[in-house]
Amino acid sequence: MAHNESMVVVNGSQVSCIGHDWEDIPDFLGAKYGEVARRLDLSFNQLRSLTGLKAFSQLEELIVDNNLLGNDLQLPRLPRLHTLTLNKNQFTDIEALLEHLAEVTPALEYLSLLGNEACPNQLVSMDKDEDDYQRYRYFVLHKLTKLKFLDTRRVTQWEWSEAEARGAFMKVVKPKNDQDTASDVRSESTTTPYTPLPRGSKDVRNHKGVFTKCRYVYYGKHSEGNRFIRNDQL
Repeated sequence: MAHNESMVVVNGSQVSCIGHDWEDIPDFLGAKYGEVARRLDLSFNQLRSLTGLKAFSQLEELIVDNNLLGNDLQLPRLPRLHTLTLNKNQFTDIEALLEHLAEVTPALEYLSLLGNEACPNQLVSMDKDEDDYQRYRYFVLHKLTKLKFLDTRRVTQWEWSEAEARGAFMKVVKPKNDQDTASDVRSESTTTPYTPLPRGSKDVRNHKGVFTKCRYVYYGKHSEGNRFIRNDQL
C-alpha cells in the first residue's frame, strides 16, 4: 500500500497517522519523525506489526487502538514509554503480552486493553463478570509493577496488595473443548461482538486514548470518556 507523507499530522512532538488503513509503519515515518516524536497515534489502521517503531526510541506515548495487532506483537525497546493503548485489537494471550511489555517498556504506567479478548470486560463478553475483570487486573499488576492506571480505572493500594499476594494465580482462563472451539469459529464468522469502545471519529486532530475514572464508560455519540488522564491531572 502506498504511503503518503501528507497523511501525517504533526503538532510539536505529537505525530498522528489515523485512519489510513496502513498495514505496516512506513519507513519514511521513522526517518522523518523518529527523533522528535514523543507521542505517536496510529489508530484506525490495519496494522499487524509494529516493527517500524525501531526509529522512535524517545517515544513516551503510543496509541494504536482499532488495529489488527495480535499475540505475535513485537515492540522494540522503548525505555521512555509511559502510556500505551492497545484497545480493540486481537490479543487473546494476556500472559505473553504482559511479559513482553515488562521487558521492552520498563517505564510503563498507563495501559489500556479494552475490546480485546484478553481483557475480560463484561461489556465486551457477556459470559464475563466483574470478578473475572478484577482477577485480570490483579494478574496484570503482578506482571507490570509500575502501572498507575489500567483500562478505565486508577490502580488502588488495595489492588497492589492483592496483586502482590495473589496476582500470580489470577490468570483468567476459559476452558474449551473441541466442540466449543468449532462452535466459536462458526459464531465468529457470522456475528460481531458488542464492544464498549467507540467506532470513533477518524479526525486526526481529536483522537485520544481511553483512560477515565469511571468503572465502565458509556461511549455514546455524546460521550467524552475517551481521553487520557495525564500526570498533571492525577
